[in-house]
Amino acid sequence: MLKVFVPKERAEGETRVAATPETVKRLVKEGLSLFVETGAGAAANLLDAAYTEAGATIVPESGLKEAYGTADVVLKVASPSPEEAGLIKEGALLVGFASAYKNKDAIRILRDRKVNFAAMELIPRISRAQSMDALSSQASIGGYKAVLLAASHLDKYFPLLMTAAGTIQPARVVVMGAGVAGLQAIATARRLGAIVEVSDVRPAVKEQVESLGGRFIEVDLGESGEGQGGYAKELTKEQLAKQQAVVRERVVAADVVITTALVPGRPAPRLITADMVQEMRAGAVIVDMAVEQGGNCELSEMNKTVVKEGVTIIGHPNLPATLPLDASLMYARNVQTLLLHFLKDGAINYDFGDEITAGAVLTYQGEIRHAPTAELVG
Repeated sequence: MLKVFVPKERAEGETRVAATPETVKRLVKEGLSLFVETGAGAAANLLDAAYTEAGATIVPESGLKEAYGTADVVLKVASPSPEEAGLIKEGALLVGFASAYKNKDAIRILRDRKVNFAAMELIPRISRAQSMDALSSQASIGGYKAVLLAASHLDKYFPLLMTAAGTIQPARVVVMGAGVAGLQAIATARRLGAIVEVSDVRPAVKEQVESLGGRFIEVDLGESGEGQGGYAKELTKEQLAKQQAVVRERVVAADVVITTALVPGRPAPRLITADMVQEMRAGAVIVDMAVEQGGNCELSEMNKTVVKEGVTIIGHPNLPATLPLDASLMYARNVQTLLLHFLKDGAINYDFGDEITAGAVLTYQGEIRHAPTAELVG
């Protein structure tokens, strides 16, 4: 019987957990033996007793080394620290986010220890893998929370209000990037009654933006900005300058700007410059969801809320972790589906002829299979 271990997340600010009592119950039913570190789900209000009732064995912190060293499968959210990576046994399957650009040492250790790492962010965006797509499930939560943060810091209402004291005009919100996070931000801002304008380099998203009640900002880049897997691709300096010029007018007139623009494997594109912030009205709010990869706003600061030129700039690197219960429920279901994809006749099967397996497996038997990560790690 395969032994599956779910440790408590130790990365700063990480409140999510990779398995919930719901998914534990399903995995036990599939014939797996589940071990969960004590307190693993506590930050998400998922208590040890619920895991025990679902069929898991609770592991005290003193048993951490043994649990890591004997587990056939380790389920995590954040990439392991170098210390954690050094505890996982050779040949085990590790499932979680890799975030290789900031965890190179851990990736090297996993490679050298011949741990097989299935990275959640590498799952291909195909219809067959939608139920495994943790990037989308977590981005949706992040986009929702970004709007709530903006509303809580803004000095005015979001909706249009007709009152005895006169009319209150609705807030003007600009969303930069209409991926999953951006689309959820649009929907949430519209529910709160704001006027929403949206910038994206991919013309194909215009219909989705308009279906949610947003106004699409047209930018003629001479070619589509869409890259592989539906992501935006990196723009040339000329294209980026053209985009900034068109969007600038909307940004400086906005009450709220939410930036979500990311390019896989690259620093976040710089969309809001310092001089644009200077032109915004005092009291406006920017939520930079790309801060962990360098930020879309020149003045955003990692893990800080700062006021620059009278504008509040929020640089929270992990918004999904601020809603730990639902973020964990969704992430754990993504992980469960991926793990069951690997499970064949009671064993972990690596079929690299399968598009999902070939895309998701980062390290395998001492090699880094993902070329950009291999180049990064060296």
